[in-house]
Amino acid sequence: MQGSIGGKNIILRLEISTEHIQFGQLITLVNEHGGDVIAIDVIRTSEKVTVRDITVTIADPAEIDQMIARIKKAQGVKVLSISDRTFLLHLGGKIEMQPKVPIQNRDDLSRVYTPDVARVCMAIHEEPDKAFRLTIKRNMVAVVSDGSAVLGLGNIGPYAAMPVMEGKAMLFKQLGSVDAFPICLDTQDTEEIIKAIKQLAPAFGGINLEDISSPRCFEIEQRLRNELDIPVFHDDQHGTAVVLYAGLINALKVVGKALSDVKIVVCGIGAAGVACTKILLSAGAVNIIGVDRHGALTADETYEHPMWNWYAQHTNPERLSGTLSEVLKDADVFIGLSAGGILQREDVKRMKEGPVLFTMANPVPEIAPEDVEDIAGVIATGRSDYPNQINNVLCFPGIFRAALDCRAREINEEMKLAAAEAIAGTIRPEELNKLYIIPGVFNESAVQRVREKVIQAAIASGTARRVPRDFR
Repeated sequence: MQGSIGGKNIILRLEISTEHIQFGQLITLVNEHGGDVIAIDVIRTSEKVTVRDITVTIADPAEIDQMIARIKKAQGVKVLSISDRTFLLHLGGKIEMQPKVPIQNRDDLSRVYTPDVARVCMAIHEEPDKAFRLTIKRNMVAVVSDGSAVLGLGNIGPYAAMPVMEGKAMLFKQLGSVDAFPICLDTQDTEEIIKAIKQLAPAFGGINLEDISSPRCFEIEQRLRNELDIPVFHDDQHGTAVVLYAGLINALKVVGKALSDVKIVVCGIGAAGVACTKILLSAGAVNIIGVDRHGALTADETYEHPMWNWYAQHTNPERLSGTLSEVLKDADVFIGLSAGGILQREDVKRMKEGPVLFTMANPVPEIAPEDVEDIAGVIATGRSDYPNQINNVLCFPGIFRAALDCRAREINEEMKLAAAEAIAGTIRPEELNKLYIIPGVFNESAVQRVREKVIQAAIASGTARRVPRDFR
């Protein structure tokens, strides 16, 4: 196990040579790092060696690695395993399959499997569209990743990405009653990913792309949208964009400005930055300037990244050039999807009075909220320990719930805008303030509001293939 153990409660399984070290010495070592031994369990013991599980509560997680390093160096001690509540929760994975009906006798067996299931198979063979009614396809989403851009971890590959995708599947089920299954592909080749997803598609009613690096994610999503007849949604792009726009709707209300009038600087023109810009343009924003490592993107330049060329042609109407600090002068809104610590207090002071800051880099925001809370109109981050967390969880369960219920062919721009407006509308006008512009991730009404508004948008835009009973 490498890196820091997350969490404050850990369990150490130690093999201790009683000839070389006394157990009390280990307890003292733990205490020196602020740890408190709350349980000791003997696993096995002999005359010279004992194996024990020691449960330790430690106040400062930063001390954990140092404590473990000292234990490993202690003579007569072998660390057999290290676990914490998070690791224990993941043992064997976090999801499982459950049948909807029990198989109790031969008659049940024939209906669900053979021979009577053949009638259902032939019905689908004659009318393939019946798969939506007669199989799990009607409520099943594939959560697909290649592990190339896992949030905060980077390119860690498909095996290491699985815990994240399992967690995503859990959120789909708990918040949207959508059955989802994690699929991590052992390839990062664009054509192979597209081919694999197309081959898997018959079993699913929607595809949620996750943690696929830019710029490949753009082509993968667009090709699949063109070649499949079910919704394909890259959550890192569009989920972020929907929730960002929802927060901005309310943030602009707080500072008394209109979207069409404000100057917006977007820092970080990757998958999420492009999607956020597109949804803001669709919503009526006029003056957006994108900034990446080369400075402001402008139509006066040509870039190797094809999406940057598109971006430059559709934004920065005044063709401003320069660094982030330079183009922030007189800006109303900063949207950060880049790296921690790149924004300075002096940069914020160059913005117009009461600036709106969406500092969404994780785990470290572009600027710490406490450094500018006295001069900012509204601050939002991607973190749960600050007010106004921009979290995709507010979007994807409800938007897929809607898409499945109305059998949408795609999740289009009208549906995304509707989802954002639904999320923003969850907060009543009398509740709205600079510390509360976006609902919490467990807000019970958010998913239902998103579902209703998105179904209405799907029907109005012509992408819905059925009208749910509660809309007739």
